[in-house]
Amino acid sequence: MKKLNFSISINATRERVWQILWDDATYRQWAAVFHEGSYAESDWQEGSKIRFLGPGGNDGMVSRIDKLVPNEVMDFEHLGEMKNGVEDMTSAWGGSHERYFLNEKDEGTELSVELESTDEFGDYFAKTFPAALAKIKELSEA
Repeated sequence: MKKLNFSISINATRERVWQILWDDATYRQWAAVFHEGSYAESDWQEGSKIRFLGPGGNDGMVSRIDKLVPNEVMDFEHLGEMKNGVEDMTSAWGGSHERYFLNEKDEGTELSVELESTDEFGDYFAKTFPAALAKIKELSEA
């Protein structure tokens, strides 16, 4: 696994950034940077399963909300992949984490993301995550 780190300063409260990150309508807007039509299915409770899905809902990631501290931390543990509507827990993603941290700053919020990625997707995320963070900033500051 390759560890990737990203961050961006946003002129908005942590509560506003949190809402943009995890509200269904705005999540779909910034997640579209990775794959148009992406969405998440979950009850958004710590310990619950979450599926990150593409259009049609047949393919994506199967994860668990490992840690949730509202307006501060969201930590997803990736368990496997969805392939043709079936959960595949033999994926190389199993056990990797994707963590979001919101830190209050004088001018708003610093959003930091730590991502453990397979080598295959490292370059892809190095290009797309900054664009996703820019979209989150745009939505949060609107």
